[in-house]
Amino acid sequence: METNKLLQSFQESWNSFIDRIPEFLVAILIIAIGVFVANKVSDFARSTIRGKSKDPLMTNFLVKAIKLVFITVVIMFALKIAGLDGIATGLLTAAGASAVILGFAFKDVGENFISGIILSFNRPFNLNDTVSIGDIFGKVKAMEFRYTKLKTFDGKDVYIPNSDVIKKPVFNFTEDGYFRMDFMVGIAYENDIDQAKKIILDTMNQHRLALQDIDRQPFVMTDELATNSVNIKVHFWVEAEDYRRDALMIRSEMIDQVKINLLSNGISMPANIQELKWYKK
Repeated sequence: METNKLLQSFQESWNSFIDRIPEFLVAILIIAIGVFVANKVSDFARSTIRGKSKDPLMTNFLVKAIKLVFITVVIMFALKIAGLDGIATGLLTAAGASAVILGFAFKDVGENFISGIILSFNRPFNLNDTVSIGDIFGKVKAMEFRYTKLKTFDGKDVYIPNSDVIKKPVFNFTEDGYFRMDFMVGIAYENDIDQAKKIILDTMNQHRLALQDIDRQPFVMTDELATNSVNIKVHFWVEAEDYRRDALMIRSEMIDQVKINLLSNGISMPANIQELKWYKK
């Protein structure tokens, strides 16, 4: 008797499934079309947003958000067409009910997501800017819902949680395209300091990539009376969006030329000499 009831229940479920196959096929077709349309909508949104904003990070973030919302709506509609209203309602109810529970369990995930939304509209960097976030130094390559991707100058890909980007100080080295660099020059005590400064400053001014505007002129200053030398600090500005490659190469060229010009004008650059004294017992 129990076996007959079980078989009868199975037969009814099977017949109900067979009757709903057309609805299931329509729902699958709707989802497939919806995904296709979502891709087209995201492409259209990308081109539209790009026309109004030159910010690739915000464009990428908003396009992904639009696509996610569109696909979610399509799936809910497809479930309703398939006669699975209860599942659709249950998913929404479960999502709302579990939001509180998951909010505690996955606090960091939600925090990073909200931080990503904030950063998409208000952040201290753009794509390919050279930044320092905490102890990480590199170029901004992408911003996703949960993390910001940096490429360090030794080739590492670092994924920083967006909440850390919000909380930690962000140093942007290339936001305005200018960067101030410096290096130290040590001359002998018997040399003329003013003459050495003039030679160094002339070398800076003659370099083809050193900035000469009012706010960013090179300058030199006596920094320290060291044990074996008078140390002169050299400051100069460069226009370099690529901080590592351009700016450091310019600095290297200037150091080389300063050394050549100082020595050719009789300015000594003494080595670090240590005096050892031996005492007889």
